[in-house]
Amino acid sequence: MDIRRGKLQLLSYGLFLSCFLVMLSIYGWDLSKRLTVRRMDQEQEERKTLLDKMCDGNREEFSDEIYQKLGHLIVDDLHGLIYCYVPKVACTNIKKIIYVLLKGEPYGDPRNVTAAVHGNSLPFLKTMPRNEIKAKLKHYTKFLFVRDPFIRLISAYRNKFLSNNQLFYHGPGRYILRRFANYSDPPETAKEALALGLQVSFYNFIQFVLEKGLIQQSMNEHWNQMNRLCSPCLIQYDFIGHQETMQEDIEHLLKILKLQDDIKVPPSYVNVTTKDSVMTWFKTVPLEDRRSLYKIYEKDFKLFGYRKPDELLTG
Repeated sequence: MDIRRGKLQLLSYGLFLSCFLVMLSIYGWDLSKRLTVRRMDQEQEERKTLLDKMCDGNREEFSDEIYQKLGHLIVDDLHGLIYCYVPKVACTNIKKIIYVLLKGEPYGDPRNVTAAVHGNSLPFLKTMPRNEIKAKLKHYTKFLFVRDPFIRLISAYRNKFLSNNQLFYHGPGRYILRRFANYSDPPETAKEALALGLQVSFYNFIQFVLEKGLIQQSMNEHWNQMNRLCSPCLIQYDFIGHQETMQEDIEHLLKILKLQDDIKVPPSYVNVTTKDSVMTWFKTVPLEDRRSLYKIYEKDFKLFGYRKPDELLTG
């Protein structure tokens, strides 16, 4: 009888211990989850506080000219969202999420979206009546994603000038070759240029950006300053995501919007451009040109909390 009682006690103890460990595991997981959310909330506050500080005394007011600066704002009336897209900052994936949200429930999988999301398939704020624009900017949740400005430049160059892109070759590419690479008559097509081993060098591209940027001419959206595309000193954004923390930032945004269980987040692009590789890309760019380039993008570095690349700017 005592042996049986002992076995029952041992079994009860084992069951209790198992339940305790399961509860402890659940509590630990929940605590970790809550701490992550708290950390990310704090990170958002720091990003917005920095932006407010940098814009202090430089807040733009609404005017006729301001309405011309809204070309990158996409609207989702169904969920009360405004997204300012920045090319070369995972905008394809985020546009796919917006596209799925606009279709309503049941939500599809953004990874399966094949629509041309870079065309006119999404509604833009600039097309709406001015009274609606003001109201939506005041009441909707506004967000954008940004990226280290120089790494974004490298990404734009690689994508548009090293990938046999006919549109960019025939547009700025041929001009750059004539203007900065001393080719008086470059081939008409990217395919012909490739066959001749002819391409826009990174330094040629930087020279082109400097030519446009230093006289404040309009630049292509893929390398235009992020602050010019999204006017963060005019529009008070509620959420600022970074390419460097893209996956967790998108997931956190969906949690804030209470959509985390409805939307599958497409896998984000892994940023393989490191500090060392940035140095490698810029080694062909003279020091004075690097410094001039920083002046063009300095506001982006400061507004969005990116470290000044002193290793590129000191002799």
